[in-house]
Amino acid sequence: MAILNIWSIGHFLQWFVVARYVFRNWYLFLLLSLGWEIVELFLPYEFAKETFENKISDILVNFLGYFLGNYLWEIKNKNF
Repeated sequence: MAILNIWSIGHFLQWFVVARYVFRNWYLFLLLSLGWEIVELFLPYEFAKETFENKISDILVNFLGYFLGNYLWEIKNKNF
């Protein structure tokens, strides 16, 4: 299994959209992002079975998506 996969794109886009259009609370982001990765450890479904490295890359991709969404939101709102 690759460290980055098709789910990584979904993680990035999801957190980008959340930060850009929904909320900008880093505590809530960390709770939801890390919480979901922990929940995946116990899910009996095939999509949740990942290597430890992939879990770490998911968290990093989540962070990058959220950071970029937040950054672009701040740039847009500084102009007003």
